[in-house]
Amino acid sequence: MAQHDTRRFLKAAGTLLATLVLAACGKQEAPPAPAASAAAPASAAAPAPKVYVVGTDAAYAPFEYQNEKGEIVGFSVDLLTAVAEKGGFQVKFQNTPWEGIFNALGQGDRDLLISSITITDERKQTMDFSDPYFDAIQLIAVKESSKVAKFDDLKKAKVGVQTGTTGDEVVTKLQGKTASTTKRFESTPLALKELEAGGVDAVVADNGVVIHYVANNPGAKFKTVADTKSFAPEQYGIAVKKGNAELLAMVNKGLAAVKADGTYAAIYKKTFGTEPPAAAPAAPAPAASN
Repeated sequence: MAQHDTRRFLKAAGTLLATLVLAACGKQEAPPAPAASAAAPASAAAPAPKVYVVGTDAAYAPFEYQNEKGEIVGFSVDLLTAVAEKGGFQVKFQNTPWEGIFNALGQGDRDLLISSITITDERKQTMDFSDPYFDAIQLIAVKESSKVAKFDDLKKAKVGVQTGTTGDEVVTKLQGKTASTTKRFESTPLALKELEAGGVDAVVADNGVVIHYVANNPGAKFKTVADTKSFAPEQYGIAVKKGNAELLAMVNKGLAAVKADGTYAAIYKKTFGTEPPAAAPAAPAPAASN
């Protein structure tokens, strides 16, 4: 009996002890959680570089035109693509009719313009220009049988020009604002086609475009007439919206780089088949041009 009671006592004591131990464990505070380490800020994905939209009237071979696939190609495209790479920005070319190209820049629909645009004092009032990248001058295209020898010979002739260009400006001054003999076209190639068809006696346009057309259309039987006394030298520039100093600086940085490392000369030779001429001194800017 005593033995039985002892066992009962020991069993009860054991149960009580276990209960006390569990209770004690239950009152213990959980060890403090390790301090959460400040999460390293997730490396933000680098923002995609801005792509600047470039307006160009792609009807002006060999400077800017569309190939058989509809792609915008030419000297201007190759040059600005290289300039953008050196200047640290990206570009996308958008075909933009000449008639609205400056409005597109002013309204912000285009960030840049490269379209054989002559730098003029008048245009500088509403847009900013890069350093010059091409020297140009007006040139007369006529049939091989023509007796035209100088610009003044066109005073009473039917002359084709592209609307709003230097050619348009100088011919208007020669023939008068209301002259019915001045025939205006949307593009220089259209004016040259009209010359080929006999609808005009001559075309006045930038030398690079005229020379390219004559060389690539031998069946037209054209010749060119230069008149440096009547036509002032011109320089093309890349246009940006007035006051966009940051973009203009990137353009000029890239342009200087491609001129310095031989890229400009390579693009020029690829397009025109010759080395670029030595830089000419800047001439007084004409009132308007292409």
